[in-house]
Amino acid sequence: MEQDRSQKTEDQILALADAMKSGTIQHARVMLNELNPAEIAHLLESLPHTERNIIWELVDPDKEGEVLIQLGEELRSTLIRDMSLNDLVSATEGMDVDDLADYIQALPGHVTTQVLTSLDTQHRERLEAVLSYPEDSAGGLMNTDTVTVRSGVTLDVVLRYMRMMEQLPPNTDSLFVTTRDNLFVGMLPLSSILTNDTERTVAEVMNRDIEVIKASMEDDEVAKIFETHDLISAPVVDENMKLLGRITVDDVVDVIRDEAEHSVLGMAGLTEEEDLFAPAIPSARRRAVWLGINLITAFMASWVVSNFEVTLEKIVTIAVLMNVVASMGGIAGSQTLTLVIRGMALGQVSRSNRSWLVNKEIIVGLLNGIVWALVIAVIAVLWFDDIHVGYVIAAATIINLFVAAFSGVTIPIIMHKLKIDPAIAGNVVLTTITDIVGLFSFLGLATLFLL
Repeated sequence: MEQDRSQKTEDQILALADAMKSGTIQHARVMLNELNPAEIAHLLESLPHTERNIIWELVDPDKEGEVLIQLGEELRSTLIRDMSLNDLVSATEGMDVDDLADYIQALPGHVTTQVLTSLDTQHRERLEAVLSYPEDSAGGLMNTDTVTVRSGVTLDVVLRYMRMMEQLPPNTDSLFVTTRDNLFVGMLPLSSILTNDTERTVAEVMNRDIEVIKASMEDDEVAKIFETHDLISAPVVDENMKLLGRITVDDVVDVIRDEAEHSVLGMAGLTEEEDLFAPAIPSARRRAVWLGINLITAFMASWVVSNFEVTLEKIVTIAVLMNVVASMGGIAGSQTLTLVIRGMALGQVSRSNRSWLVNKEIIVGLLNGIVWALVIAVIAVLWFDDIHVGYVIAAATIINLFVAAFSGVTIPIIMHKLKIDPAIAGNVVLTTITDIVGLFSFLGLATLFLL
């Protein structure tokens, strides 16, 4: 699927390039705007910044807002900086409230005021309601375009009400049943409207056992609820069960994708908004931060080594083998760290099972430590013809894999408590620990038993 998408994007880029080289700009404009907003956004993200500026100029103004919402935050901000005030305001026309909330937060302050002023009272109140919640909460994720009905009316009345509407909001699979005070009561699936006698009342056929979502709930928890219950849409309520809006599956897919990208890129100290085709200088500036942090940890490991200069001068074998122990610990720790971070993201790690998880990973670390310590020891003995070197490196390997397993479990748990993202910082801390422990244990044992 991803390969087909990549091939399609490449074909689109080549076709547009050919059209522009031949001087038929109008033909290129038509080709580009025949694509849907998501396809245009993907195309822009697949081009170097000089070429994407040319393509962006060809995008139909009526589509600009929808395209901007589909772009990563970095690229979106870059394009917005070069747009006129009138274009920025015009781009908001026809946007859903949840998309508009995402869009408006990327705008400069004076433009935000202008956009809010351009909205009618109803739309402005809906937007302000969404903006009053954190971006990564259910309230920040929701859309206010709900269709509500009362429980006492018949299905015939509901059908006539729906026919009076020009169209239903996207991804509408159910109507929301509320009281006169807008308190949530239940949901009326469209399938129930179509398959039941029209004389029956809403109260007779609606679903009351509904998984409601509190506006303060974090977006990853919302995604878990959708995944567990196979939902297409769900109501968002306040603490008093007053209906505020709804969340639909397309919003949840974005959350799941962002979480996955965050986990992968976070391990390298990058964010999911990193623009692959951004100019070199800003890209270098962002990555330099984590390179600097890594440099500090490397110097810490080098300081450990410097304390064993006498050992290294007398036993050259140690210098050849010392990176083996640190490397094994780093890999083993990263495996544990990745699994624990994933488990935390899925809600599988809790206070009740942490002790069991720590014990289990320690046992795994010790078992792997013993097995690979024997393998490394045999190789070292055969290589250097010194059984004492084999003993030392085997013991250091077991120690480091034990520490790596323990650290791989505890680091993300501790960081989570401290409100630090383990996906970004966990790997740096783990590598520092395994490097220092691996080098110190190997060189320390070598100093004790080989000198």
